[in-house]
Amino acid sequence: MTMENQELRKAGLKVTLPRVKILQLMEQAEKDSHHLSAEDVYKSLLEAGEDVGLATVYRVLTQFETAGLVVRHNFEGGHSVFEMAKGDHHDHMVCLETNQVIEFFDEVIEQRQHELAEEHGFEIVDHSLVLYVKPKK
Repeated sequence: MTMENQELRKAGLKVTLPRVKILQLMEQAEKDSHHLSAEDVYKSLLEAGEDVGLATVYRVLTQFETAGLVVRHNFEGGHSVFEMAKGDHHDHMVCLETNQVIEFFDEVIEQRQHELAEEHGFEIVDHSLVLYVKPKK
């Protein structure tokens, strides 16, 4: 049994060809440090000669999100992308010109956020930091 089949079964999802193909694309994107929109997944499937509709891609990605296989990020301007759920915390930079999403982790930023919450009498349960950037001219 392939790794994708095992992951799908472990997540409680039936193994279907569209699910396997989409999971393979998401895993490859993870290796390449890319985040994919549903449209990116759909275009990749078309280029590979796969007969999977855009509605199926959206449905499968939503199922993967519900099952905890992927994480959806909704950025400003309606830009939604998916990445494999790795379980590690990281933040994002989004280029306003290219829509490229860059992951980063900075211990100083993380520590300062906890200090700020503490100063105001709170503890952080979860957070998301997104920096919107553009190339320097």
